[in-house]
Amino acid sequence: MTPAPAPPGEAGSAAAERRSGDRRRRERRSAPRPAPQESWFGALGEEAQWAEGQAAAGGESRWDSAFAPGDGGATESRFLTRQAQRIVDAGQTAFSRVYRAFLAARAAIGAMLLVTLVVAEVFGAEPRVEVVVLCLGYALQSIGLWLLALLRRSAAPASRLRASQWVATIGVDILCFTALHVLAPVAGLNYVALLVLPALMAGVVTPRRIALATSAAITFALLGVAWLNVLAGGDATVLMSQAGLAGSGMFIITVLASELAGRLAREELTARGSLEIARQQAQLNRLVIEEMQDGVLVVDRGGRVRAANPAACALLAPEGASLAPPFALRGVGAWSALVDAVERAFVEGLWPEAGRDVVVEFEPGVSRSLRTRVRFARRRDAPGSEEFCVLFVEDVRSVQARTLQEKLAAMGRVSAAIAHEIRNPLSAIAQANALLAEDAANLEQRQLTRMVADNVQRLKRIVDDVMELTPGAMHVASVIDAGAQAGAVCADWARMNGVALGANGVLQIELPAEPLHVLFDADHLRRVLVNLLDNARRHASSTPGAIQLLLHGRDANVAVLTVLNDGPPIAPDVERHLFEPFFSTRSRGTGLGLYICRELCDRYGARIAFRLRAAARRHRNEFSIAMRRRALTALAEAVNP
Repeated sequence: MTPAPAPPGEAGSAAAERRSGDRRRRERRSAPRPAPQESWFGALGEEAQWAEGQAAAGGESRWDSAFAPGDGGATESRFLTRQAQRIVDAGQTAFSRVYRAFLAARAAIGAMLLVTLVVAEVFGAEPRVEVVVLCLGYALQSIGLWLLALLRRSAAPASRLRASQWVATIGVDILCFTALHVLAPVAGLNYVALLVLPALMAGVVTPRRIALATSAAITFALLGVAWLNVLAGGDATVLMSQAGLAGSGMFIITVLASELAGRLAREELTARGSLEIARQQAQLNRLVIEEMQDGVLVVDRGGRVRAANPAACALLAPEGASLAPPFALRGVGAWSALVDAVERAFVEGLWPEAGRDVVVEFEPGVSRSLRTRVRFARRRDAPGSEEFCVLFVEDVRSVQARTLQEKLAAMGRVSAAIAHEIRNPLSAIAQANALLAEDAANLEQRQLTRMVADNVQRLKRIVDDVMELTPGAMHVASVIDAGAQAGAVCADWARMNGVALGANGVLQIELPAEPLHVLFDADHLRRVLVNLLDNARRHASSTPGAIQLLLHGRDANVAVLTVLNDGPPIAPDVERHLFEPFFSTRSRGTGLGLYICRELCDRYGARIAFRLRAAARRHRNEFSIAMRRRALTALAEAVNP
């Protein structure tokens, strides 16, 4: 928002700046924050930060394995809270990380025991052979187990500490540290504090009952050692009290560690659940946007397209949709007007709600008018600046056609009613004319009756066309072989119109060798093809290959049928009205042919469009139909579940 002009004078300028700053802060606080689920493109520019961690994460949890990460990639990281992202980014489960830390702590204690023996030897306190052997054995076992966990990822438990692992870690600790405690009087050291490690880790990596049993075993061991010392002549009250207090401390440490482990488990479970829900939402958003007919682009300040759906790529290319984001808008002459519009949007920070029209001119005579709408995305680290803009792009012709379709909806219903009422008097006129033709006495009367009959047939065709488009009629789609149907229609059409078909004929067809099944009605597809072929024949030349029909599968979901002709390019003022009803450049044309084609295609989820190809092409006029592919097995399952 542009701040208000500052009043003259230094004090007035400072006051205006303060008011402007306060107003901007209030607007930022009051502005509704977009929900994370509304983002399709995820954390743009942040994919590399945690992609490796996601690839390494096994999705296993000590407490619950229901939320395993999928293959959504890093684009869903935007949906996570910071805490959830921190947990997931670690690349391992919390249980695995704690277990590895436990092994590292054991290895460190083993090394410190050896260092303690060396220091005691230096200062003249020679330890007994039993203590040296016990410390050396524990150090080798703990360090070896730690190195094995580093070399082999499978050495870390996935979600639960197995019995063998409990014995090799906690069990060995209890035995070794208890033995050292028994030998403490002769060794001159106190090893009771070491028993905190197995008690602590039992509370973290084992269930509550096993952890309490472990603490009980340590307590009994302490009491047993104290009783041995009492038998050796020690003070029973002091020794047993110390052992009891130490055992109570072990129980407290175990319970606290277990509670902290449970909290960590719940946090990890929440993070995994948030990630799974976010990934499902991201996949749903991506599917919806990729299937949109309107183009969607995410453009940064540098004019670089970070993400784009297939519809946007098709609108920015003169033919097809070969673009693959990311790509730069700058440097392409055809997109200069679009680049200027984006830069203007970043500078102004505003965009008309209805959008602006931008003309993309690919080459002289080949252009496309686009209706653009812009929405801005704010950076989290700089709320006052605009980092990305989401650009919604659609063909102006589609906008106009949609508007016209709404206006013609009411007129269509009225036309259908009128056509229905015309049928009866038209049949009466045809019968009366047939009776008059039988009694025609001279050539002039026969010509008049023939003229009436021709116009009656023309009116019948118009009525049939209008009734075909009556809203509310039931139409059942079926799966048909588009290649076989197109070949049969072309053969019948060529025979009826006296057009040569083949490599040297006026009509040339190119069909796939394998069956290409689409969702359409066979009779309606025949009518669409006949209308397109009739239209091409009226404008094409009579040279070989003047009319071409091509059919191919664009991808696993869409098949494209194309009709080309080498006639004169359709003028822009005619092109914008091609699919409108009752628009025709012929005096005797009804203007319903292409309109019926579009309506029939819409019924089955297909899309018909016209495109003027480059001037260097022989066939410049191109009508294409994008149809939905559907396997026969899928239809059979739908009919007979």
